[in-house]
Amino acid sequence: MYHLKNISPIVVTGATGAIGRLVVAGLLDAGHTVRGMSRHPQRAALPDGADVVFGDLDDPSTLRHAFDGAAQLVLIAVPETVEAVVSRAKQAGVEHVVVVSSAAVTAGYDTTYNAVVEQAVMDSGLDWSIVRPGEFATNSLLIWGPAIKANRRAVEPFPDQIGHPIHEADVADVVLANLLDPRRRGRIDTIIGPESLTKREQVAAIAEAIGEQITLDEVSAEQARGFYRAQGGFAAANADFLFGFESYDGAEGITDEPHDTSVPDDDAYLTLDRITGAPARTFRHWAHGHASDFI
Repeated sequence: MYHLKNISPIVVTGATGAIGRLVVAGLLDAGHTVRGMSRHPQRAALPDGADVVFGDLDDPSTLRHAFDGAAQLVLIAVPETVEAVVSRAKQAGVEHVVVVSSAAVTAGYDTTYNAVVEQAVMDSGLDWSIVRPGEFATNSLLIWGPAIKANRRAVEPFPDQIGHPIHEADVADVVLANLLDPRRRGRIDTIIGPESLTKREQVAAIAEAIGEQITLDEVSAEQARGFYRAQGGFAAANADFLFGFESYDGAEGITDEPHDTSVPDDDAYLTLDRITGAPARTFRHWAHGHASDFI
């Protein structure tokens, strides 16, 4: 791969997240100066060599130091402030923005969140690249993880729903490719995992990884919503959307989360090998790498 060398820093927002940490590490390995932005820099624990700076995308007035003199920016979605954020990035000298978006934009479900951020960046006059990940493998940890840890149980209303869960490292590799190779500017890549797996098969892969049986409780959508609202966290915040009670954009009584048991044929959704040429990581690989998180 052609590596673009530049002594100007690359700013990574969401640097303490699953993708951001890998992007920071990859940039450091490639010899770049990295600023990892966090609302809690004292707790960031980023790799040695990263410059950890305070910044809050919800409050663009905090971004001056983080953006100053930067060449490139990895941007996560905060649609409410994106116009001001992009304006400050441009004023600071940022030339290229990589947006971490969502495959829901490709599917047409997302029109008010990630889509708004994408459009603001594309209209900015800056160079841009957009990465649209599909279903994250880490969602299984955020949704099923607490019950699996507590009593080796997974609660699921749609056990035969097919997905293509993606390893966070695959997403990070595409972000890195966009940052390091200027020939990739202007690209929109929708990336999914390399396998078609039902929820039942995903639970089985986690059980294999931890070496213990996991009971799959098949419940109604209403029962699942109640269970995960009580669980709290990510699952509670997304229960209405995940189980068919509202759309991705939050419209009640409308569902656009597919619960299909057949595999769609759509060339708009690519795996890592088709984007960068590197082998895509399987869900089994992800599960074994995260086995300790379920124990």
